[in-house]
Amino acid sequence: MRLLLLLAPLGWLLLAETKGDAKPEDNLLVLTVATKETEGFRRFKRSAQFFNYKIQALGLGEDWPGEAMLAGGGLKVRLLKKALEKHADKENLVILFTDSYDVVFASGPRELLKKFRQARSQVVFSAEELIYPDRRLEAKYPVVSDGKRFLGSGGFIGYAPNLSKLVAEWEGQDSDSDQLFYTKIFLDPEKREQINITLDHRCRIFQNLDGALDEVVLKFEMGQVRARNLAYDTLPVLIHGNGPTKLQLNYLGNYIPRFWTFETGCAVCDEGLRSLKGIGDEALPAVLVGVFIEQPTPFLSLFFQRLLRLHYPQKRLRLFIHNHEQHHKAQVEQFLAEHGDEYQSVKLVGPEVRVANADARNMGADLCRQDRGCTYYFSVDADVALTEPKTLRLLIEQNKNVIAPLMTRHGRLWSNFWGALSADGYYARSEDYVDIVQGRRVGVWNVPYISNIYLIKGSALRAELQETDLFHHSKLDPDMAFCANIRQQDVFMFLTNRHSFGHLLSLDSYQTTHLHNDLWEVFSNPEDWKEKYIHENYTKALAGKMVEMPCPDVYWFPIFTETACDELVEEMEHYGQWSLGDNKDNRIQGGYENVPTIDIHMNQINFEREWHKFLVEYIAPMTEKLYPGYYTRAQFDLAFVVRYKPDEQPSLVPHHDASTFTINIALNRVGVDYEGGGCRFLRYNCSIRAPRKGWTLMHPGRLTHYHEGLPTTKGTRYIAVSFVDP
Repeated sequence: MRLLLLLAPLGWLLLAETKGDAKPEDNLLVLTVATKETEGFRRFKRSAQFFNYKIQALGLGEDWPGEAMLAGGGLKVRLLKKALEKHADKENLVILFTDSYDVVFASGPRELLKKFRQARSQVVFSAEELIYPDRRLEAKYPVVSDGKRFLGSGGFIGYAPNLSKLVAEWEGQDSDSDQLFYTKIFLDPEKREQINITLDHRCRIFQNLDGALDEVVLKFEMGQVRARNLAYDTLPVLIHGNGPTKLQLNYLGNYIPRFWTFETGCAVCDEGLRSLKGIGDEALPAVLVGVFIEQPTPFLSLFFQRLLRLHYPQKRLRLFIHNHEQHHKAQVEQFLAEHGDEYQSVKLVGPEVRVANADARNMGADLCRQDRGCTYYFSVDADVALTEPKTLRLLIEQNKNVIAPLMTRHGRLWSNFWGALSADGYYARSEDYVDIVQGRRVGVWNVPYISNIYLIKGSALRAELQETDLFHHSKLDPDMAFCANIRQQDVFMFLTNRHSFGHLLSLDSYQTTHLHNDLWEVFSNPEDWKEKYIHENYTKALAGKMVEMPCPDVYWFPIFTETACDELVEEMEHYGQWSLGDNKDNRIQGGYENVPTIDIHMNQINFEREWHKFLVEYIAPMTEKLYPGYYTRAQFDLAFVVRYKPDEQPSLVPHHDASTFTINIALNRVGVDYEGGGCRFLRYNCSIRAPRKGWTLMHPGRLTHYHEGLPTTKGTRYIAVSFVDP
C-alpha cells in the first residue's frame, strides 16, 4: 500500500508528460472572449504573438450584456461552452481560458505548460486574496496554509475534456456571474474531485492584481522583464489587472513582455507608425488645433510664434481659440489679424462670451467630432512652450488614439502626466515617473493622466469618445474629468518622451500689474525669458566670437533683443516719473547726485531683483571671461534707464562711474530714433558714436575710464546703465 502511495504521484506525472508535446504550442489553445477590439485586446494579442501563442477570440461583434464589465460574465461561459464542443474529446489538448482586455502574457507556452503539469491537476484556476461576489461562501473554501485562498474566474487552464465537464451544467443568462458559477463548482467537494480542480495559490501561473498590488514588482534581468510576486517569490505567466487594478496593469504592460528593458530601451515604439514622409502638403491629415487661454499666462506672444513655427501647413490646420482672459484679448486679436488668414478656418471664443473652461474644451473637441474631415484634434494650453516644431508630425506618426508629448517645468519634476493614481483618483507617483521625466527611460508610455497638450484621433472622437461631454465628471476639474472619461471608455492615453518637445510655464507668480509683465518672469520662467529678451548672438559672444573692443578695455557685445529694449523703454515711459536731472536726488543715499541724469531707477518699477538676476546670469559670465581673474557677484547700488533729448538733457559731463565696472546698453537705434549721442573716453581720446541697439558697452568704472556722454542732437536716446560692484 505504501508503495502504491509513493508511485501514484510519479504515475500522474508521467501521465501529464505524455499529454504534452515536443512543441508545446501545438497542443495548447488560448481561448478568450472579446466582443470588440479594444486597445486592451490589441495589447493582449500583441503579448500573445510575442510568445507565439495560438489565440482564438470568442464573441467578436456581440453586445456585452450589462452596463459595466462587472456584469455579463455569463456570456463568457456560454461562449466557452460552445467553443469546447469540438474539443471535448481531445485528451491531449490543453486550453487556457483567460480574460483579454486586462491581461498580458509574461512568458511563453513552454513555461505555462510546465507549471500547469507541476500543479498535478486537470484544471487550475487563478487564485485571489479577496472573495467575490458572495462573501458568505468564505467558510466553505478549503483552508490554505500558504497562498491565496479564493478562486478567480479571470483565468484558468485545463485539459479540454475536463473543461467541457466544468461548463457542461451552465444554463444561466449572459448577465449572470461566471465567478459565482465556477465558485460553486469548486466548493462542491464531489465536483472538485471529479473534474480535478485546484487553485494557483502561489501565483505561479496567474497573477491577479486585485488585492495584491504590494506584492508585485517588475524584475529586470539580462534584457528581460517579468512581474515578480514578492510574497511567494514566483514569476507568473499571465498578469491580470482585475477589478480596480487596470491602471497598474497598464503600468506593467509598458514593460511586459520585454516591451521596454534597460538594455534595449523601447522595443515596440516603432511598431504601427503612420509615416508622413513623401506626403504632399495638400494630402496631410486635417487637424483642428484647440488653443486654450484659461488664466493670465506669460509669454503669450512666444506661444503664438511657436504655433506659427510648427512644421505643418497652415492650410491643413483649423484653429479654435478659447480666451478666458480680458488681459490677453488684445494679444489674441493681434495674432488673428496678422495670421488668421493663413489658417483654413478660425473660431474665437473670447472673454466677453463667458464660456467655462470645461464647456470650451467640449466645444473644441466637438468641432472635430462633427467634422468627418477632421482627422486629428490637437489641444494645446497657452502655458505650453512648444519648442519642437515637428511635434505635431511626430505625434501623428506615433499613430495612437490619444497621445501627449512630455512637458515639464524648468528644473522641477512637475509634468503634464501622472504615472499612477491614488485610491481617490488623484496624483500618485509611479516607480518610473522620475526616470521618464528626466529621460532615463525613453519610450511611449500608457499612463492614467495627461494634460496641457495632447493629440486625439478624430475617429476616436466619433467612436469610443463620442460622448460630447468629455470634460465633466462628478466634481473633478476639467483635466481630471477628461482623463476619467477616457479611462472609463477603455481608451489608452499614451505619453511619449522620445523627443524633447518643450516645457511648461510656471504661472504661480505671474504679475499683471505692469505694462510688459513678461519682464518680471526671469525667475519663474528663465528659459522663455532668455528666448524673448536675450540676444540670439549672446552665446557667440560668450564663446568670444562676437566681442569687440572699440576702446582700450572697453568691450562691446550683444545682450538684449529688440523686444527687450523696446519693452524696457515702454515700461519706463509708462511709469513716467523721470528724475529732474539735478543734483538733489532723494532716491539715493545722502540725497545728492554728483553727475545727475534724467532717469528712472530699476527699483522704482520694482525691477531691482529681476535686474540683479539678469546681471548674475548674463553679465557676470562675460565679465569673468573678458577680465580674467576677476569674479563678480554682480552687486549694484545703481541701475537705471537714462533718457537723452536735445531740449531736456542732451549729454553728460565728463565723470568717473562709482563702480568696479559699468554696463551701458543701447535701447534704441541711432539714425532712426535719434541722432548724435555716443560715449567718449577722454583718457584714450576714443569715442563710440554709433551704439548698436541691444548691444552693451562694458568698461572699468573708477580711476581709468574717465568718460562723457556725447550730445544727442535729435530725437530721444535711451540707455540702460548699471554700476556693478561699487
